[in-house]
Amino acid sequence: MEKVLLVTGGSRGIGAATSLLAAQRGWAVAVNYASNSLAADEVVRDIRAAGGSAMAVQAHVEDEAQVLAMFDKITAKLGPITGLVNNAGVVDMTARLDEMSVARWRRMLEINVIGSLLCAREAVRRMSTKHGGAGGSIVNLSSAASRLGAPGQYLDYAVSKGAIDTLTIGLAKEVAAEGIRVNAVRPGLIDTEIHASGGLPDRVRELAHQVPIQRGGSAEEVAQAIVWLLSDEASYTTMSFLDVSGGR
Repeated sequence: MEKVLLVTGGSRGIGAATSLLAAQRGWAVAVNYASNSLAADEVVRDIRAAGGSAMAVQAHVEDEAQVLAMFDKITAKLGPITGLVNNAGVVDMTARLDEMSVARWRRMLEINVIGSLLCAREAVRRMSTKHGGAGGSIVNLSSAASRLGAPGQYLDYAVSKGAIDTLTIGLAKEVAAEGIRVNAVRPGLIDTEIHASGGLPDRVRELAHQVPIQRGGSAEEVAQAIVWLLSDEASYTTMSFLDVSGGR
């Protein structure tokens, strides 16, 4: 049976790197995107040019109807899903808690937490042996921020990633006997476009001195950890957290 992987937020950064590496390792990849179809299509083209199988699929992960439609499209085109990377997420502008709005929190939690819950639920419904599935693997994207708290910058983002840690622990225990492994990767200071969307395009360079390894990481380095956790090489690994943070 072909290995079919959904990578949410797969059109750029860690998601794109994961999509490309997973395809090299034999996965058929569904590259989810929210709005940037050109970027998603480029990832799909690169995968196909290298001989892999891929499709781009649009959905806002916090929207239940869109998520259900996305899973149906993937199943119809690539086959039953056996892997999920819950990567879609957002940050916001640097701020203290006492400067943040409820609207900002709602957006953050809807995308980062409800989006991950929704996609995990639909993956379990399709992968669990309890539901007639063949099993599979889920990798959630947490963050070193869940340990560090991101004070003065992204406290609400850190809160959302703390929720991802809890999701990983609880769901791993819930479905371990049903053929599904659930793990998380916690990236640290990684050089991707997400920092610019938070108003700090030079954040990695400016904070690199705080990392014991003395540099920021790359999306490809995070992708290596994700794809290992997805693979049969990690067959006895569940409820685990792999920090890819340079010692930070």
